[in-house]
Amino acid sequence: MTTRTVPWIGEPLTADGVTERRFDLDVEGRVVPGLIWTPEDATGPRPLVLIGHGATRHKRVDHVLALATHLAREIGFAAVALDAPGHGDRQADRSADDITLFTAFLAEWSRPGTVDDVLAEWEAVLEAVRGLDEVGDGPLGYWGLSMGTIYGIPLVAAEPRVQAAVFGLMGLVGPTLDRLAADARRVTCPVAFLQQWDDSLLPRQEVLDLFDALASIDKRLHVHPGEHSAVPLEEFEFSVAFLTRHLAPS
Repeated sequence: MTTRTVPWIGEPLTADGVTERRFDLDVEGRVVPGLIWTPEDATGPRPLVLIGHGATRHKRVDHVLALATHLAREIGFAAVALDAPGHGDRQADRSADDITLFTAFLAEWSRPGTVDDVLAEWEAVLEAVRGLDEVGDGPLGYWGLSMGTIYGIPLVAAEPRVQAAVFGLMGLVGPTLDRLAADARRVTCPVAFLQQWDDSLLPRQEVLDLFDALASIDKRLHVHPGEHSAVPLEEFEFSVAFLTRHLAPS
C-alpha cells in the first residue's frame, strides 16, 4: 500500500517551541482541512494525540490549540486536529451563528453514513501523518469532548492502535445512540470521561449510561458542577497527565 503524502497548505508556523502546519487531505472526494503540531525541530517517532473538537467549533478553537501546543511543547508529543463535516473551513456559510451551526450539525449527525465518513477521514489523516519523520509510528491517543466523543468513540472502537482516550460531555442520546452504545462496548483502552453535573444539554443518566457501556477495565469518571461548556482547567491538566502516563515511553 502506498503511503499518503501530506498536502501542506502554506508555510510552517513556529512559535514558543512548537511548529504548526496546515494541510488539506482529499478523502473519498472530500477536502478535509487539518492542523498538526510538533515540537520545534522534532525528528524521530513520538506519541501522537488525535483531537476532536465540539459541535459549532473548529480545529483551532482555543482549548484545542492550548491542548495541542502544550502536548507538543511540554511533553514532546505530536497532535492533530481536523475540521469535522460542516465545521471550520468546511462551513458552507462562514458568517453563520452558533444556532445555525448547531442546527446544521444535528442534520449532519442524522445523515446515514456521517460517522463512517468521519472515521475514514481520521484513518486517512492518521496514515498520512504517521509517514512523517517527526511523527512516525509511536503510541497513539485520542482526546475529544461532546461531538468529539460522538465521533471519537466509534474511531477508538475501530482503531486498535489507540492506547488511551479522553471522552466526555456526551451520553446515549441522539440519532446514533444505538451505534454509540455498540461502539462503546468495543472500547477497551484506558479511558478518562468528563461530565458536567448541571449540563442542560445532556441528562445525567444518559451520560452515566454511556460511561457504563465502555468496556474498558481502566476507566474513570470525573464530575464537576456547572454547565456543558464549564469544564474546569484542572480537567484539561488531568487530561494531559492521563495521556502522558499511558503514551509516554517508559
